[in-house]
Amino acid sequence: MALHIIKLCVGCDSIEELQAWRRETQASEPQWRARTRQTPKRATEVLDGGSFYRVFRGVILCRQRILGIETVGEGQAARCEMVLDPEIVRVAPTPRRAFQGWRYLIDREAPPDLQATGVEESFPSDLARQLRELGAW
Repeated sequence: MALHIIKLCVGCDSIEELQAWRRETQASEPQWRARTRQTPKRATEVLDGGSFYRVFRGVILCRQRILGIETVGEGQAARCEMVLDPEIVRVAPTPRRAFQGWRYLIDREAPPDLQATGVEESFPSDLARQLRELGAW
């Protein structure tokens, strides 16, 4: 059973904004990396099929497979870099309260992929957010 990482997406309000940011930074940084302060102690479990789930404005909307976990620097300057698959997989919108840093997400609590639920994957995330706010989704 895979172990996942979940983290708030700060600075982007939608998947489309995240993709636009990535297009801007891709030339200077070919690999997509998520940087955190702490390296997961259970990195082996995470690398065994785990994904990086992103929370936008209180809702989990997407995930990316985690391809590698590296600790860079030493001592107080040490940081963790997670190498992510460039493919963004939309998941069933799932509410999630705010938290600091990142958390582990066990497989049975992870939201299913939209493709697996039969919902159109290209459904605009802004419209989906508005429907959730109205309680219609």
